[in-house]
Amino acid sequence: MAWEEWEQLKAGAAERRSTQMQLNQLSADGGGGGGELVANQDDLGAVGHDAFLLYNDLSKDTDIAGAGMNKDGAGSTMQAAASLKSHGFEMGGALELTVEVWTSQAKTVLQACAHISNHLDYSKKRHAADDADIAALVRRRDGSAITVSEISKYFE
Repeated sequence: MAWEEWEQLKAGAAERRSTQMQLNQLSADGGGGGGELVANQDDLGAVGHDAFLLYNDLSKDTDIAGAGMNKDGAGSTMQAAASLKSHGFEMGGALELTVEVWTSQAKTVLQACAHISNHLDYSKKRHAADDADIAALVRRRDGSAITVSEISKYFE
């Protein structure tokens, strides 16, 4: 490869790279969203409530291990698995494993729903307390508001 050819290839690559690397930029027309992220208390409460309702529904509807429970505490699916195993069917062990995996994964989803619900409830309360603290801090002792120029000193 001749030196001139190498230089041409480098220049071509540099040109392509400069036109392709346009990340994290606002479009020239001013579109693309912008503004600040806003999460209203009502929004957080609604999501937390939905997660709570989903948790309740899933905890009832996904319990295949406890469905049709007998006096010994074994659900109908586990009873079927035990019966199949006792008659020498390998499917009994597979059914038992299926119930164990299903139960484990259902618990994971339930924990996620509980975490979301609890976290959003906490966030809602914490942000309300933070807002009250900030409102108290950005006032003078006489209760009058602090000017923007005085607030900007805190960010220097």
